[in-house]
Amino acid sequence: MSKKKTKYVCSNCGYETIRWIGKCPECESWNSFTEEIIETGKHRKEKHSGSYKTFKLSRTIAESEKRIKTGINEFDRVLGGGMMPGSVILIGGDPGIGKSTLVLQAASRINGNVLYVTGEESINQISQRAKRLGINSDSLSVLTETNLENILTAVEKEKPDVVIVDSIQTVYKPELDNTAGTVTQIRESASELMNVAKKQNCSVVLIGHVTKEGIIAGPKILEHIVDTVLQFEGEKSHSYRILRSQKNRFGNTNEIGIFEMLETGLQEVKNPSEIFLNERSTDISGTVVTASIEGSRPLLIEVQALVTPSYYGNPQRVATGFDYRRLAILLAVLEKRAGLKLFSQNVFLNIAGGLRIDEPAIDLAVCVAIVSSFQNRIAKNGLVIIGEVGLGGEIRSVTHIDKRINEAAKLGFGKIILPAGNKKNFSSLNSDLRDKLEINFTDDLNKALQHSFER
Repeated sequence: MSKKKTKYVCSNCGYETIRWIGKCPECESWNSFTEEIIETGKHRKEKHSGSYKTFKLSRTIAESEKRIKTGINEFDRVLGGGMMPGSVILIGGDPGIGKSTLVLQAASRINGNVLYVTGEESINQISQRAKRLGINSDSLSVLTETNLENILTAVEKEKPDVVIVDSIQTVYKPELDNTAGTVTQIRESASELMNVAKKQNCSVVLIGHVTKEGIIAGPKILEHIVDTVLQFEGEKSHSYRILRSQKNRFGNTNEIGIFEMLETGLQEVKNPSEIFLNERSTDISGTVVTASIEGSRPLLIEVQALVTPSYYGNPQRVATGFDYRRLAILLAVLEKRAGLKLFSQNVFLNIAGGLRIDEPAIDLAVCVAIVSSFQNRIAKNGLVIIGEVGLGGEIRSVTHIDKRINEAAKLGFGKIILPAGNKKNFSSLNSDLRDKLEINFTDDLNKALQHSFER
């Protein structure tokens, strides 16, 4: 008879300890330890007698695997062209953001048998959602189950091409005494589902909850087990949603897909640049346009800044969709290199449309937007600003300059400020396109500010 003992496991990174502690020594997160029940017993050591077969890499012929298309181009783009058979995909996001809606729409369009396992909703709830989304597919089967053994039995008998589990936190393995959603249950359930995916060569999609910090709940090892990690994000006050790839063994990371949430479900955004700029005002200060690269896609986005005097002790620094620490650095550069007295000013920065951009190529646009609002000067009409700003006030070159310029020209922007280091890339563009554009190359922040405004 086995003897039960307890241990404490960090829900963030999986670190284990025999007693509860407040701060995890591995990931330094606070109050993340949960009590887990373990079983210990005497196990006889056995000699390894299994067979194996190795392959020489130089003699192995790589064959392209046929991917499973979801029927949603934005979803397939983020996956790298579709679902790879035998892969495990983890999708995380805030409650109510539209994760279940996205996978249900994709499941109805897949050319193959799909098993949708739900532990959070009843058949009636799924039916009502499908009716609202206009879904009526004979190849989509629904199973309301949380017992892992029953789920695995259904997968073995049904032999689906795609298995969707909504959500992994509701699944439990009956052999374990831990409750569903604990670190042990999530880890073991995900491992079992991964083995089934590899054994039956079917794709498994796991929907995961997120913590209040915005990270996927459960042990960090869960993200290492799966092949692809997708984050579904967006502001609930905005109708746009972004599906972002954080890990992908079969495609590009940081690839994004953009959707619009409507009453009839999620709709793909074919031209996101035009959508994000359609409400832009050109006759006010503090707003400029820049070109960013998200994955392999160029996006034209609007950077908005508002600078006002502070009548209190500490001026406010607020950034929405942009790194707050990066904003503090750029403000320091503007004070030191451009001579602007911003130490007594409130600075509010916003990336319009609910996007979050971490690419340094929009640094120069952020600086110009701040100067535009501070000096109440309107930037040139039809201007796109691209460049990374260094601590010395130098403008550094950026990548994929051809994609950025083509996207700007496609939407009618004829004036572009570029880093001087990208001059060599500009010569490779189409000659007709080069003749239509007014390009200013600069390597200095002050020169870039001079080119940004009408004299």
